[in-house]
Amino acid sequence: MKLFTMFKSTMKFSAVILPLVLVAQFNLAKAHGDEDHSKKPAKPATKSSAAANAKPSILDATAAQRLSDGSLFVPKIVQRQLALRTLLTEQAELPNTIELNGKIMADPNAGGRVQASQAGRLEAGPSGLPSLGQRVTKGQVLAYLRPVMTSLDRGNSQSILADIDSQLSIAERKVHRFEQLSDALPKATVEAARFDYEALKKRKAAVEASLSKSEALIAPVSGIISVANAVTGQVFDAKETLFEIIDPNRLMVEALAYDPILTTDIANATATWNSSQASASNNLTPSLSLSFVGGGQQMREQAIPLLFRVSGRSTAVAVGQAIKVIIQTKRLTTGYAVPNSSVIKLTGGESVVWVHTEAERFVQRKVVAHSLDGERISIVSGLKEDERVVTSGASLLAQVK
Repeated sequence: MKLFTMFKSTMKFSAVILPLVLVAQFNLAKAHGDEDHSKKPAKPATKSSAAANAKPSILDATAAQRLSDGSLFVPKIVQRQLALRTLLTEQAELPNTIELNGKIMADPNAGGRVQASQAGRLEAGPSGLPSLGQRVTKGQVLAYLRPVMTSLDRGNSQSILADIDSQLSIAERKVHRFEQLSDALPKATVEAARFDYEALKKRKAAVEASLSKSEALIAPVSGIISVANAVTGQVFDAKETLFEIIDPNRLMVEALAYDPILTTDIANATATWNSSQASASNNLTPSLSLSFVGGGQQMREQAIPLLFRVSGRSTAVAVGQAIKVIIQTKRLTTGYAVPNSSVIKLTGGESVVWVHTEAERFVQRKVVAHSLDGERISIVSGLKEDERVVTSGASLLAQVK
C-alpha cells in the first residue's frame, strides 16, 4: 500500500514537470531557428574581398592595360583620346646616312665686323648707338670714334702743327712777293711758290684733323646687329670689335668629317637640333635643308671641315649653335622610312616602335634605326612588310602600366 502511494506521487510530479520541459525546448528552438551550430560562424566579408569579387566597372573596362606578355590592350575610345595614328610600312631602297657634329656660322659674304682702326672714344651716331637685333643697311653710320692720344703724342702733334704754321706764313709771303714781281720772274718760279703754299695748307688740315676730327664707323653690309659691345664714352684700343652684323637669311653650316672619302660621296644633307618647345607643340623635329659647298683638303683637329649652305629661308637658329648634320650618301640600303615620332629610346639606349597588330592590341618591337633626314628615320631591322607602326602617340603608349 505504501509502495502504491509513492508511485502515484511520482506520476503526479512527472505530469507537472513534463509540460514545463516541453515549453522550454519549444522556446529554445524558436529562438535559434534552423541554425547549424556544428560549424563556426562565418566572418564578415572585407572590403578588399568584396572589391575582388565585384564585376569590373565601366572605367576599368575602357582603360588601357598592359597584358602579361608585354603587349597593350587599348580600347578604341582610348585610342581616340590619345590621338593615335599609324602608318603602313613599305620596304624601299633608302640612302645610307652618316651623322656629324656641326655648328651654324655666318656667310662671310653676307656678314661683317665693325672694328676700331685706332684708339679712341666712342660717340653716338646720328640715330644713336645700334642695339642687338636692329636691322642696318650698308653704308649706314653706326657711331663715331674720336681719337685719343697721350700727352706726349699730343705735344708732338702740336709741335708739328706750329712748324707747319710758320712755314705756311713764309710761303704765303713768298707767293705775294712773287706775284708782284711776276713780270720780272719766270712763270715757273711763281707757280712753284704757289704749289708749296697749297701743299702746306693741306698738310696743316691733315694734322688738325688728326687732333680733333672723329672717324665715322660705317656698316660694311646690310643685316642685323648680332654683337654690340659699344657704350657711349667707352675708350677702345685699335682692332677691338664694336659691332658684328649678319644676314639671318644667308647662313652656313660647318661639320667635321673623319673620313676624307666622304667629300665625294655626299648626295644630300640635313641639319637638326633638339627643341623641346617644337617637339611639344607639333611633335616634329626642327630641321634645315643644306646644300654642299665643299670640303677642306687639310686636317683640322684630326678631321676635315665640310661646308654647307642653308637652302631657303632659315628658321630660328643662332650663329655658333651646335647642331647635328645628317648626310645622305650615294649608297643605298633596304629599310622602312617612318617619322621621327615613331621611334622611342629606352633607358638602355635601345630603339623601339609600337606595332598595331589587332584592333585593340599594340606590341612593342625593338628595331635598328638610323636618321634618314630631319623628319624621317630609316628602320633597317625589326619590322616586316605591311605592318602598322604608330606614328603619333607612341610615347603615350610607353607610359601605360
